Order: sequence, then C-alpha cells, then structure tokens
Amino acid sequence: MIILKLVKEELEPGARLPSERTLMDSYGVSRITVRAAIGRLVNDGHLVRVPAKGTFVADSPVQSTLHLASFTQEMEAMGHVPSTVVLVAETADAPDATAEALGLGQGAEAIHLRRLRLADGRPVSVDDAWYNPAYAGGLLEIDLTGSVYKALAAQFGHQIDRARQSVRSEGAPADVGALLGTGTGAPVLAFDRVSYSGNVAIEHSRSWYRSDRYSLTMEVRL
Repeated sequence: MIILKLVKEELEPGARLPSERTLMDSYGVSRITVRAAIGRLVNDGHLVRVPAKGTFVADSPVQSTLHLASFTQEMEAMGHVPSTVVLVAETADAPDATAEALGLGQGAEAIHLRRLRLADGRPVSVDDAWYNPAYAGGLLEIDLTGSVYKALAAQFGHQIDRARQSVRSEGAPADVGALLGTGTGAPVLAFDRVSYSGNVAIEHSRSWYRSDRYSLTMEVRL
C-alpha cells in the first residue's frame, strides 16, 4: 500500500499526513481510495486522527508489562529517556476518596503532586498523586522530576512494595487532553492506584496515559 509505505519510510512519528487532495494528485488515485486507505491505517494503529487538526503518524507505543514500578524506572528499563514537568507541588486538603484511601480524616491535608511525564521528550502521561504526610513529610523539599518511589525508599525509609490499581479507558478531560496533546475526549488509559509500604498506604494516584503511546501486556495463567 502506497500510503503505508509513506507512513513507514518517509514520515516521522507525530508528522501530519498530507491532505487528501495532495495524496490524490501525488498518486493518481480517487478520493474514495485515499479515504479508504487512511481509514484502514487508522484502524490498524498506524495513523491517528485528531479532531480539528488532521491525521498524524502514530508513535510506536511504549510496551509496558503489568508490574510495580515508578514511571522513571519503567521508562529507563525499556531504554527510553524519561523526563518530568512538575505542574503542582503543594500541601492541600485531600479529596474525600484520597483521604479514605490513605486512612486520613475527611478534610485532612496531604501532599499533592501533579506532573507531566515524557518519554524521549514526548508526552506519555499526566500523573496526579497524593501522599500521606505522616510518611512523606519532606517530599516537597526534594527534586520531584525523578522517581518519587526511589526517594520514598532512600530518603524516607518507605519502600513501595505493593499496590492496588484499576485501569479503564475514558475520554481525556480537557486539562489532560491539552497537556498530552490529544485534545478533549480522546481515548486515554486511566489508572487509579493506591500504593503501600507494608500495610501503610503511602500514595493515592490517578494517571492518564496516551493510548497511542502506551500499552499494557500481561501474562495470564491458570
């Protein structure tokens, strides 16, 4: 397929696909043929349509196995270069669901950290996390662009050794869509995780991952 060859060999991930008219004129085919070919490539994951912006070459997704690791550790293990933009770092009243997850009273304060996570300079996820201040009281005083899990173990003596999480597909909220570059309502993988050190709940986080740049694999046994 001519357009597939263009996508695979000539265009970089994230590049915008030429217009239908340009493709028609370049390859001498009809609009129906071009649209059908683009539709197949979108369905196969080679292209991504962004409302009001156009059609773009999809990234090769980060392939993650389902295991307990920080974003930084996970990306480094797969050969990617992780980086982080800290969006919020504060002490604030914990939402009710977070207070319950961390064993805090309603209205109690917790440490709030919201970060944009990137792999090889491209946005992958938005992480919104809350930490139990009794076990991470000095968290806001350290470098928050690296692995918080590593810092919790090395500087606060609380190794994250297990977590309970759920994953579902949902439409990106407006703020998340803007940060990830997907636009509002684009499909993202939404994670809700409570992380523990022993029997103590240390972290409650929600994360939104670009579904075209991140995928999960797992082994299921009888």
